Amino acid sequence: MTLLSSIPSPGHSTIDLGPLAIHFYGLMLLVAIAAAMWLTGIRYVHRGGNWDLIFQVAVWGVLAGVVGARLYHDATSWSEVSQIHRWWAPFAVWKGGLGIYGGVLFGVAAGAFIVHRAGESIPKMLEIVAPGLLLAQAIGRWGNWWNQELFGKPTSLPWGLHIDLANRPAGYERFSTFQPTFLYESLLALVGVGLLLLIERRFKLRAPALFSLYIAYYALIRFFMELLRIDPAKHFAGLRLNAWVSIVVFVCAWTFFVWWQLISGRNVPAPVGPSKPEPPEPQGKKSRPKKTKKERKPSVKVKGPRMTVPKGRVRSGR
Repeated sequence: MTLLSSIPSPGHSTIDLGPLAIHFYGLMLLVAIAAAMWLTGIRYVHRGGNWDLIFQVAVWGVLAGVVGARLYHDATSWSEVSQIHRWWAPFAVWKGGLGIYGGVLFGVAAGAFIVHRAGESIPKMLEIVAPGLLLAQAIGRWGNWWNQELFGKPTSLPWGLHIDLANRPAGYERFSTFQPTFLYESLLALVGVGLLLLIERRFKLRAPALFSLYIAYYALIRFFMELLRIDPAKHFAGLRLNAWVSIVVFVCAWTFFVWWQLISGRNVPAPVGPSKPEPPEPQGKKSRPKKTKKERKPSVKVKGPRMTVPKGRVRSGR
């Protein structure tokens, strides 16, 4: 038995079904969405909610998230988008161009609107959905493996990712294995899911504590991934644009967490999910208020000591 000297990349990223081409990148996104809905739905129902609201939030959140993710990618990686040379280049989601920060921003905003319309608490829903979002990111990153994209610097490590010559960036043609940043990010995101669930179980925090921790945790992961990646990107002061964005997001999320938990109010646990209604009283048995016995007072005030005379023993006066 021989050990693999590198992680192989798939030879193709689509399945042709007649005139229809199925992209594995899109399939991974669907699996990621389904996993996020599953985990979020279980957590919400456990707190007394129902699946209907989760489905509504998922539908509108995903639609808005895809739009936001593509807009973010177009704004930050236009040089990559312009290389497609097609009119539909700005909309080519199947090419792997989705920015997670834009997706989370737009998706959460749309989901929060639906939750508000339903009369539920937005902070509590953010608390519930945080582990599911991180799970979705762990699964969705495998779409980059299918497309042979967004990998890191060349490496000779045994777990280096083999990249075909056609997909290697300019100047890196002589290297064949690269850092599998998609794998690093996926594994770290899975660890983060476990950490969030453990923190929720061990500590009593005010909602949306888990969501702010999720944002800070992912921003920290993304910062280090940006130090490894070699795909085209804008640079400022020696760092990639998304590295600077990760720094800003991390500082904002962590500052909010500290302020919300330690400064703005007491660290009082709040029940997560909709409040459970009190059980109705059984029909036909109406509870009546208990009557309190009033002390009988004598109608005639008698001075001096009072005697108790048995009934029927009283004689008429002489």
